[in-house]
Amino acid sequence: MEHVHLAALDEEDLYSGYNDYNPTYDTEELENDAAFQQALRTSHGRRPPVTAKIPSTASGTRSFVNMAARVPLSSSMGRPATGAISDGISVARPMTAVRAAGYSSSAYRGSAFDPLGQSRGPAAPLETKNEDTPEEKVKNLEKTVNELIEESCIANGRGDLQLALEKAKEAGRKERMLVRQREQSASADHINLDLTYSVLFNLASQYAANDMYAEALNTYQVIVKNKMFNNAGRLKVNMANIYFKQRNYPKAIKFYRMALDQISSSHKEMRIKIMQNIGVVFVKMGQYSDAITSFEHIMSESPNLKTSFNLILCYFAIGDREKMKKSFQKLIMVPLGIDEDDKYIPPNDDAHMNLVIEAIKNDPLRQMERERKAMAERFIMTAAKLIAPAIETSFAAGYDWCVEMVKASQYVELANDLEINKAITYLRQRDFNQAVETLKMFEKKDSRVKSAAATNLSFLYFLENDFGLADRYADLAMIADRYNPAALTNKGNCVFARCDYEKAAEFYKEALRNDSSFTEALYNLGLTYKKLNRLEEALDYFLKLHAIMRNNAQVMYQIANLYETLEDLPQAIEWLMQLISVSPTDPQALAKLGDLYDSEGDKSQAFQYYYESFRYFPSNIEGIEWLGAYYIDTQFCEKAIQYFERAALIQPTQVKWRLMVASCYRRSGNYQKALETYKDIHRKFPENIECLRFLVRLCTDMGLKEVQEYATRLKKIEKQKEIREQRVKSGRDGSARGRREGSAGSENGQNCHVSSAKGERMSSKLKMLPGVNDPYETSPNKDIDASYVDPLGPQIERPKTAARKRIEEDEFADEELGDDLLPE
Repeated sequence: MEHVHLAALDEEDLYSGYNDYNPTYDTEELENDAAFQQALRTSHGRRPPVTAKIPSTASGTRSFVNMAARVPLSSSMGRPATGAISDGISVARPMTAVRAAGYSSSAYRGSAFDPLGQSRGPAAPLETKNEDTPEEKVKNLEKTVNELIEESCIANGRGDLQLALEKAKEAGRKERMLVRQREQSASADHINLDLTYSVLFNLASQYAANDMYAEALNTYQVIVKNKMFNNAGRLKVNMANIYFKQRNYPKAIKFYRMALDQISSSHKEMRIKIMQNIGVVFVKMGQYSDAITSFEHIMSESPNLKTSFNLILCYFAIGDREKMKKSFQKLIMVPLGIDEDDKYIPPNDDAHMNLVIEAIKNDPLRQMERERKAMAERFIMTAAKLIAPAIETSFAAGYDWCVEMVKASQYVELANDLEINKAITYLRQRDFNQAVETLKMFEKKDSRVKSAAATNLSFLYFLENDFGLADRYADLAMIADRYNPAALTNKGNCVFARCDYEKAAEFYKEALRNDSSFTEALYNLGLTYKKLNRLEEALDYFLKLHAIMRNNAQVMYQIANLYETLEDLPQAIEWLMQLISVSPTDPQALAKLGDLYDSEGDKSQAFQYYYESFRYFPSNIEGIEWLGAYYIDTQFCEKAIQYFERAALIQPTQVKWRLMVASCYRRSGNYQKALETYKDIHRKFPENIECLRFLVRLCTDMGLKEVQEYATRLKKIEKQKEIREQRVKSGRDGSARGRREGSAGSENGQNCHVSSAKGERMSSKLKMLPGVNDPYETSPNKDIDASYVDPLGPQIERPKTAARKRIEEDEFADEELGDDLLPE
């Protein structure tokens, strides 16, 4: 009870002193507080406050604290002073049980209000995933394999087959590593069969795409023999396709039938396609009866255009007329499954519908419908042209039957096209009259057919050089259809033939305005401007045509020729090089390229292309002549002989080739062969003066006895030649005098002048020949004009490299040398 403090009556109120000011909490004077500044400058202020304790045992202290915790506060005592020392005794801070719960009052003493704990800094980073675990390795390998398969498929789609195969092989290696990883991690039961199937199937497909058929078949066998793969039997179709490419038709049929057995009847479309492949293989093997069985079954189950056309081919091969007719009727009755063209005609009163039709009239579905219809028309036209001569006694009767059948079907518009094809067939059979009669039947038909028939007639007459009728039918075609580019082009051709190039260019331009991709008009327009010498415009049109027809050799040649005319030889050579890349065996293009290189001074390149041209066309005289001259210029006369001999075979009446052969023998030092060649030339061309001059010269140099004989023949032939020239000239002068009016005196003057000129020439010739009274001289060079001009040009002297060095005479040979000139 002594510890219980009772409030006295005279004590102050419980809340007295609440508003009293304590200078301890004055923060404004902290800068002037020496103790506070000292605490900041030292570590004293950062240490936790030390509470005074009463030196006693732990139990005594605990009992005191517990006792003190229960002492009620009296108003006279004011606020309890914790940790303070009163009366020389240190009183400990009351210790409660909150420390055992993990709280510490000292840790938060003086801290700011932070209920969200933001002062503790950022959270610790997440724990990194350990990729060294077996599960992570398996997942990474699976992801890599899938990525490789996708890259392989994308490369195949781009056309890079080699890269696709490499990616497929890499995927196979990674997949085997994946299987081993699973086995090592004791998770072999969880092998991904779908991934294995994808890897093997992609690898086999890439092998087949790269024409590695043996490897592809082995890979397919691995898939087919594995019973764990579902529906793997369908891949036998792929194996059959490979055998078909290898022309192993029996095995192809075997695997097609095995695949057919493993596909249920619910997959009707797939079974139909496999049976169609079987029929095609039977056609390849020549077993048309078995092929007919397959195609007839398909036509009964699901008729289609290709099967119907193949059936017609099989019946045509075995010659069954009635079955051909029935199959043709089946072909024109096959449903196309496309909408009518009326669907795409926009109504005038519905704006919304007009927009819809505008959007769908050229969409991919509409394009597919057009392609299917075009394919059907192509099959019908081809089948009609094939069976028309076989189903009836005559070609015309067979075509008429096909036309009647087509008129009764959904392909009514094809009847007129068949009639025009009938006329074209007459042209191929050289029956022009029937072709003209057939085409003339269309003059009373509708405008489109009439224009097509008149266009064909115009072109037919143009080829026969009957430009009048060609012009007439071109006008008829233009009247029937002014927007027919072929008719306008034919009209331009007729005008071009009359050399009216400006008007022809107008017709070609109008044809291009109607159809900007009409290549015939574009080509003819370029030729027209070339004739008009408007070379730049012609070059522009040919370049436009080249953009449309990238690999047309004629267009490239025209461009090269225009650049050559414009004196731009490098560009001409470049375009000829492109032409040779498209047509490497064109001898004219090769010769032209050699000629351009020769103009540039590059003899080696010119020789290469001239030689290539000679290989493909050995009868080209210009190329032969250039090659022979090239070998003579390079001092290889022996090699030039074979070219001139070939030229002599091609032109046996031209004596110059034989003279060149003889000259090559003479230049190469083979005088005996040269003499024999000249003698042979003289036997075949006895009046050739140049050959006789060579004979006289060679016989003189070789000292032969025949020199006088050849000299006499030479003198005789030269005299005859001179007489002939005089007769020709006198005949010309006489006719000129007859046409002229003049006096007799002037005529006599001319005759005197002619006779005097004749006498002078005869006297000059006779001076060079041996006279009758002159003594015989051994050398005939003084008497006979044996001068000649080498047809190969002057002979180039060879460099005298092997000659001995001349011994120079010493000026001081006869003088004695003094002692002062001798060496010491």
